[in-house]
Amino acid sequence: MDTEELVEVVLPGKVEPEGLYVRRGPVPTAGAGQAVVRMEATGVSFAEQQMRRGRYYDQPPFPFVPGYDLVGTVAAVGAGVDPGLVGKRVAALLKVGGWASHVVADAADLVPVPDGVSAAQAETVVVNGITAWQMLHRKARVRPGQTVLVHGANGGVGSVLVQLAQAAGANVIGTASARHHAALRDRGVNPIDYRTEDVPARVRDLAPRGVDAVFDHVGGRSAVDSWHLLAPGGTLVSYGSASTRDDDGSKQWPVLKLLGRVWLWNALPNGRSAYFYNVWAGRALNPHRFRARLRADLTAVFQALHAGDVTAQIAAELPLARAAEAMRLAESGTVAGKVVLRA
Repeated sequence: MDTEELVEVVLPGKVEPEGLYVRRGPVPTAGAGQAVVRMEATGVSFAEQQMRRGRYYDQPPFPFVPGYDLVGTVAAVGAGVDPGLVGKRVAALLKVGGWASHVVADAADLVPVPDGVSAAQAETVVVNGITAWQMLHRKARVRPGQTVLVHGANGGVGSVLVQLAQAAGANVIGTASARHHAALRDRGVNPIDYRTEDVPARVRDLAPRGVDAVFDHVGGRSAVDSWHLLAPGGTLVSYGSASTRDDDGSKQWPVLKLLGRVWLWNALPNGRSAYFYNVWAGRALNPHRFRARLRADLTAVFQALHAGDVTAQIAAELPLARAAEAMRLAESGTVAGKVVLRA
């Protein structure tokens, strides 16, 4: 890819994946406090799948460049930024804009990627890893010997959650379609087929006293069931509404409904707790604290990856120009881990 030309993938509206198009232009320049990152790897997360349907609750107006995160090398820096950053491999959490050959980001938001970790490997644990780490350690505070339920245990966030939970000494029950059960068993996970089995009944069979934490990206009825599966003192962390991905109507309502339920559940005097996790929470109120936590937690995830506690789950690697194909693959439900786009 010509490093002197910007290449980016545009989402023009509510379109099928084939409606994405490539736009070319001049490479952007860094302003004060900013850096230009030459993208080496970005990815397809559930957020982009919702965005193309217009279902992500705070997405920008169309058209825009998707891409929740990226890993790349700093190509240039603006005024006030250490010139020594140029040439360093970094990761960035963006929400949008990552599906491009060059991305401008605030230098303070960049997190170093350790040597010995490839761009594609690191990409699998940027948004997925920070989400999993913070839900596990900052919300549920999972401890050795506890039992946790991970919905979508084969997915991008789920596969990282499983490994981090096991590294923390927890026992893991995971929901996934049957095709993924052998791989989950090999990892020491008790799998449940969410398509053919009664999930609450199977969880109660495996954990009669309830589970200590549930990580639920499904929302709707699943979140209610998850709450009732908690042991005394247990924690539900809800972080999405995948069950409403193809629905019509308000994209805010499923989230607001979840927030209402979380508030109600936390008001009950039963010792259990519930959270709706949002990776961006607190950024506007305290950006310095947000950045410090992000850097510390993502660094911990990278260290776990480098140490082998987490294995990069790369479902496929495709060039940026094949973003439509990558989106189709990620949405197919047939793959485990992260679909990665490379420059």
